[in-house]
Amino acid sequence: MELQFLTIPNWRLQNGTSRNNVGLSYQTFGPALGTAPVVVVNHALTGNSHVTGKKGWWANLIGKGQIIDTTVFTVIAFNIPGNGYDGAPENLIDDYKEYTTGDVAGVFWQGLDLLGVEKLFSVIGGSLGGGVAWEMAALRPGAIENLIPVATDWKATDWVIANVLVQERILNNSTDPIANARLHAMLLYRTPQSLQQRFKRQRAEGNAFKIETWLNRHGHKLQERFTLQAYRLMNHLLGSIDITRNGGFETVLSGFKGSVHLIAVDTDMLFTADETLDTYKKLQDAAVDVVYNEIKSIHGHDAFLMEYEQLADILAPVFKTRAEKAELSKAVKK
Repeated sequence: MELQFLTIPNWRLQNGTSRNNVGLSYQTFGPALGTAPVVVVNHALTGNSHVTGKKGWWANLIGKGQIIDTTVFTVIAFNIPGNGYDGAPENLIDDYKEYTTGDVAGVFWQGLDLLGVEKLFSVIGGSLGGGVAWEMAALRPGAIENLIPVATDWKATDWVIANVLVQERILNNSTDPIANARLHAMLLYRTPQSLQQRFKRQRAEGNAFKIETWLNRHGHKLQERFTLQAYRLMNHLLGSIDITRNGGFETVLSGFKGSVHLIAVDTDMLFTADETLDTYKKLQDAAVDVVYNEIKSIHGHDAFLMEYEQLADILAPVFKTRAEKAELSKAVKK
């Protein structure tokens, strides 16, 4: 599906200021809006709305016949304003510190309002996208049937905030900011064991270690498709996740009537599994319907983009059950 656009007349930020006539780009996949349950998929820091199809970053999970089946569900994926995927320089954001993930959640809800979508079968996202999912639930706790935050949390911990600061310093002071920031980021997304298993201290041409060429390649690839403005904004947003700006955790989610499906990665060094387990206990204490799931992987944070089979198995009780009900309903109508 091609990129589509909405104009948000008034985007009111949590700091009290407003942005007028903001462009919000998005893509939809599957049945027409209004004819099927809606799943919102939120992208991660360097992701975008291209979630399925050729080169879709979650194509092994979303699509015809996949666990999030686009013959059953209408999938909507917004681009975070300022991520640059729309190719419009005028939509890039310079005053990035004025924005939070709560603001992103708010503009996504405004987009859904314009599309006539009031209820969501699910909101799912990994990493930054999962943080935005939490923020969407905090803003409209009665509108989401299944909240699925993957490899993330409802707040940025001190560890996340610290690494966001390091990234920001690199982005603002390096002579090669995007590439160099990416080198540091990749070491947060993977584990020492993952890199050792893959490269085994082998050398490439020119006698450089393969790990060095791999990291440099990642840095240059991101530089080719990401602007400095976009990276600064997205990095800042990662450190701004916090649904408790307007009250305690239990208070904010007291009106949540849906189910929460927490998915952690056992080796995640960015959003750690123990923080997700703590969230699980808090939700249980708040009498929220919650399930804890854990991806087992050597690869760390990036496992949510790599361990498709495990993730599909975890998601099956949510999406396959709904798909089976849809098929049964069609059979009855016949």
